[in-house]
Amino acid sequence: MKKTLVAFFSASGTTKKIAEMIAEAANADLHEIAPKVLYTKDDLNWMNKKSRSSIEMSDKSIRPEIADSNLDMESYDEIILGFPIWWYVAPTIINTFLEKYDFTGRKIVLFATSGGSGFGNTVKELQPSAPGAEIVEGKLLNRANKQEIENWVKEL
Repeated sequence: MKKTLVAFFSASGTTKKIAEMIAEAANADLHEIAPKVLYTKDDLNWMNKKSRSSIEMSDKSIRPEIADSNLDMESYDEIILGFPIWWYVAPTIINTFLEKYDFTGRKIVLFATSGGSGFGNTVKELQPSAPGAEIVEGKLLNRANKQEIENWVKEL
């Protein structure tokens, strides 16, 4: 039987709620990708070009540090990876996570929450951080209910 991990980054709690429902529906382990320095409301102000999130997203080489976590990635066959969409892509903290572990030979299915934009170039921008992994654009799950999530998980 394959073992699945639902890993997620959530700046405001929206993605966390969806990740919890996915983990329950998939009977998967749940792991929060927590930044070493939490994001404040000011950090997330995308209207301010000097906000932390704006600076991180304008320089794709920035890798926000994540809080200590030592997952046994070898024990997982599939990863369901979630995040909010920032500037039409995944936040660079997702690259930090992908670069921390070896995902060679694993399938990574993405899910996201968004205020309105789609995945954009997310797969293309994440692939170099997980060489050897198959990254699949999953689904935007804005305001998805439990039934919609269960149906999506069954399709995976």
